[in-house]
Amino acid sequence: MRGPKASQIELTSRQRAELARIVRKANSKQVHVTRAKIILLADDGINNQEIAERLEGHRETVRKWRDRWANEAENLVSVETEADNKELGEYILRLLSDQARSGTPGKFTAEQICQIVAISCESPEEYDRPVTHWTPAELADESVKQGIVESISARHVGRFLKRC
Repeated sequence: MRGPKASQIELTSRQRAELARIVRKANSKQVHVTRAKIILLADDGINNQEIAERLEGHRETVRKWRDRWANEAENLVSVETEADNKELGEYILRLLSDQARSGTPGKFTAEQICQIVAISCESPEEYDRPVTHWTPAELADESVKQGIVESISARHVGRFLKRC
């Protein structure tokens, strides 16, 4: 098969044992199990396409995790020489986990959220509201009126209150 040469994977016996433990462990996350299987099969010399077919996945996913493991090979060896099995296992799980995504920053600050929740703890009558209990819509309206936020939906206020 043509294409770029797959990254070479050469596992140590401790790395192989830890990956096998992740695969066998009943409460391992399935994404970790799949990624551990990719690395184990790659160490067996199997190409990306064959691994993808065996695991019913995509070749590019196999390439991504194979490359990521290969790029960490030196760090893995240094961790392995200095760490016990538990620390090595934790390092390998972090390596098999998704990297943090940047995402959109939060629209509201922690201070704004606290002020909205604080209002919800007070009586609506104190704010001249014609209701006996706060609703998310009333809180959203009062938050804008108090100048806490420029605008906010009732649904968003509801999410804040649900977390409390």
